[in-house]
Amino acid sequence: MQQFDFLVIESDAARVNAVMSALHFLGYHPQHGAQCAHTDESSHAWRAVYVGGIDDVAEAERQFALLGASAAHIPVLLAEDSPWAQRLGAAKSPFAGRTATLAFPLSYEKLTEALRNVYARLLGGRSGGLRFVGDSAPMVRVNGLIRQVAPFDSNVLVLGESGTGKEMVARAIHENSPRRDKPFVAINCGAIPPELLESELFGHEKGAFTGAISARKGRFEMAEGGTLFLDEIGDMSLPMQVKLLRVLQERAYERVGGNKTLHCDVRIIAATHRNLEQAIAEDRFREDLYYRLSVFPLELPSLHERLEDLPTLIAEFNLRGARRGLGVVRFSTGAMQSLRAYPWPGNVRELSNLVERMAILFPHGEVRSSDLPAKYRGAALAGEEHGAAVLAMMGEEPAIAGIALQPAAESERLLPEEGLDLKDHLADIEVGLIRQALDATGGVVAHAARLLHMQRTTLVEKLRKYGLQNSMAA
Repeated sequence: MQQFDFLVIESDAARVNAVMSALHFLGYHPQHGAQCAHTDESSHAWRAVYVGGIDDVAEAERQFALLGASAAHIPVLLAEDSPWAQRLGAAKSPFAGRTATLAFPLSYEKLTEALRNVYARLLGGRSGGLRFVGDSAPMVRVNGLIRQVAPFDSNVLVLGESGTGKEMVARAIHENSPRRDKPFVAINCGAIPPELLESELFGHEKGAFTGAISARKGRFEMAEGGTLFLDEIGDMSLPMQVKLLRVLQERAYERVGGNKTLHCDVRIIAATHRNLEQAIAEDRFREDLYYRLSVFPLELPSLHERLEDLPTLIAEFNLRGARRGLGVVRFSTGAMQSLRAYPWPGNVRELSNLVERMAILFPHGEVRSSDLPAKYRGAALAGEEHGAAVLAMMGEEPAIAGIALQPAAESERLLPEEGLDLKDHLADIEVGLIRQALDATGGVVAHAARLLHMQRTTLVEKLRKYGLQNSMAA
């Protein structure tokens, strides 16, 4: 069962429709306060509230009280002309640090930017400084740890699977620290050959080795006063680990081929997807270096552990894509169900790539389950097969690719416990059957129409409706 997560307090019907539509587009599940009599944990999990025009103050107070304990920490979006704008947004208000104003007419971009700004302030950084998004329980914990460690110079060790956003966390720590105006320098220790890594980290003098035609600064020198991010530290060779340990202990080093001692003022953030404790046991990683780096360990959850962040992450990737000229794409309820059922081995990076791919294929459109690449729509394919069985039960038994469809078992005809979007579900079934018919007939529309017992012109209209024109052969 989907829980309502965004309360909308507004008396103007047109604005209610605009705000609710935009929030649905972003993946939230909003509820108009006027239609909510009470709340409980099974049906409501508030993540934010919108407050706009108010006709009846007492009724607005009742609706605001529906937030309960959530009112103490969730973001508040205010219409610019809301009579509550001064009350909630005043400097001395307990809501001041987590409010943002919205101007009408409302747009998707305005709403997304307002939410990003609020979450940035909740994290403790500047308006544009929040790079690592998500408001699920695991991410609330991670963002809390970022906020706690950012003001200090303690070494941080970021752990997590590949693609979880370890560098983004490092940047968030840097941008919310007193070193934010100094350089953030990153280096992937696993991507550079061991014989070159020393030069990359510490720099070299002219003639230090073949090809060293001039002196060069290393990453420690480039990051002076700022933050040095050592990615994939678990792949660093043992000899280099010894040299790095000395620098961390003494805060001093020499360039390769040089004898002048350079002192450094650099904050170290390291990251790895490897199990360093196991690497220590196997003598592949120095225990003393591990404890030097792991002053403040921070473990990132995999995307599979924070699936409730999918709508927020998709909105963020849409916004980034829009800044590069890509179209904004929306995922249907059925598509979102398929994405939630997928294991996400590539984590957030894989999701970012998928959103970009869909934005290219369906700019400013809606992606349905059947539009997703095959590996993401396992649940959708099952739904299409179920839909074919439903047609068979109704007396229509199309034989696609020579296979007669059998009636569905009783268990397959039951409504899912969490319910479903019937319109999307039937559309997914229709798209699936149309594609099967086109595949079975080599893409010949006339033959596919006969197989589906419909007029050719009707099928052509459906192909246009679902954006399947590329499948048309004749």
